[in-house]
Amino acid sequence: MKPARLAVLGIALAAGGGAAFLMSGGDPPPPPPPAPKAEAPPAPMTDVLVAAADMPMGQVLRAADLRWQAWPDGAVTVGYLTRTNNPKALDETVGASVRSGFLAGEPIRAQKLVRPESGFMAAILPSGMRAVAIVTDSRGTNSAGGFILPNDRVDVIRTFRDETNARGNNSDAQLSQTLLTDIRVLAIGQLIQEKNGTNVVTGETATLAVTPAQAETLALAQKVGALSLSLRSLADAGRVSDASLADAPPSQTPEPALTVVRFGVARQQTP
Repeated sequence: MKPARLAVLGIALAAGGGAAFLMSGGDPPPPPPPAPKAEAPPAPMTDVLVAAADMPMGQVLRAADLRWQAWPDGAVTVGYLTRTNNPKALDETVGASVRSGFLAGEPIRAQKLVRPESGFMAAILPSGMRAVAIVTDSRGTNSAGGFILPNDRVDVIRTFRDETNARGNNSDAQLSQTLLTDIRVLAIGQLIQEKNGTNVVTGETATLAVTPAQAETLALAQKVGALSLSLRSLADAGRVSDASLADAPPSQTPEPALTVVRFGVARQQTP
């Protein structure tokens, strides 16, 4: 073999060896990019009628208070108003009154609405109870200074003249007696729900939720005396405030004590 060919062959072998050496000492090539994952199909959705804003009890619904919102089919429960089942639900709901408040985005349910042809007060009144309105002083002198709001709990106090003692000694004795305790206030005047952060409400009447027997007691008490409302603490809801009533056996509950006011001096007297 000629020397020139040998030289070319040697150079080629040296270049190949150098290339192999460089390839073996470098970083491995990056892995190929992963194949794109197949996207999950979107969950089936249904348009549900929801509240467009917070709505308190007693509010009359307008079209602006309602809107359709996409809702997952799996989360739709019985009672929701859907566009599939009732495309005219929005128009048909306008004009109804809110029986129980809604939060913004909460689905509308017919059970929480009162139709215009139904009485609202009768709809919010618990089963077996009666709504009785009593006369109050708009200045707040017999209604906790006007700070009693709908849904508060109150005691009802009767104040009347002691006719028995008045005949005997011609005195002007006044008696006060707690007739009912822990009574729910349904409305003050025409207001059935606190609105816009109202803290003081005045009205000529207070509507109370009472049993039939309590309704008879209130009706008679209004004829023979004046009624006042005593506001109860939220922590005392469901409790009997008078210690004697709380300690007595249920079958032997004593009558509440009377407060007798004679010549401007008050004293307790058991009837």
